[in-house]
Amino acid sequence: MFGAYVIGDELLVGKREDKHLPFLIGALAKRGLRLAWAHYLGDDPARLTAALHRSFGSSDVVFSFGGIGATPDDHTRQCAAAALGVELELHAEAEKEIRGRFGAEVTPQRLQMGEFPVGSSIIPNPVNRIAGFSVREHHFVPGFPQMAWPMVEWVLDTRYRARFDAQRWKEASILVYEAGESQLIAAMQAVEAAFKGIKAFSLPSMGDAGSRIHVELGVRGAPAEVEPAMDKLRALVRAAGFPYK
Repeated sequence: MFGAYVIGDELLVGKREDKHLPFLIGALAKRGLRLAWAHYLGDDPARLTAALHRSFGSSDVVFSFGGIGATPDDHTRQCAAAALGVELELHAEAEKEIRGRFGAEVTPQRLQMGEFPVGSSIIPNPVNRIAGFSVREHHFVPGFPQMAWPMVEWVLDTRYRARFDAQRWKEASILVYEAGESQLIAAMQAVEAAFKGIKAFSLPSMGDAGSRIHVELGVRGAPAEVEPAMDKLRALVRAAGFPYK
């Protein structure tokens, strides 16, 4: 499974709006993959360490956005090391990139951005050469979308190409009128029982300008099963006497 952490107090207090989650969902979908979970976390070392400890203990592939700088409110590198029970060390390739970027203007603070948990490999940064890092199927990138997004795509294309299309899915739906969600449960259960690669879903709407109150009723899952599952769902809705389109 693929998971994500999006880190930073600025998200939780409303100073920034997250754009990473929609990007990651799209980047995975283009490759026939799906996001299984996502967590927003503030700059709280104890909470970060606990979350990373749990996910390091799983087999999930995890992308983490933000908090890998060297300012006092950046804790992600340190928390990753603590969660793994290892030290931070200046990574040789990361140091080379930092020195190549800053030359004679290298400072100890800038070199700190190349300190990663022991056993890490670097994720190249095509924008400013300040690398991210990978360790135990976790991939840590900056909070800046201009840097983070090409770095994530590099990781996917370099490390997980063999998994492409393993989770490809399709979705279809209808709008059902004059029905509440509870009246559609039996139809949803019947479709899921008949098609093991399918999940049924319902999304109620109170309507807006120019639209009637309705429930969007549909299925998503194995592409080959979507159309026959929808045929069954339509038949069940018709049999129940509810109009739809």
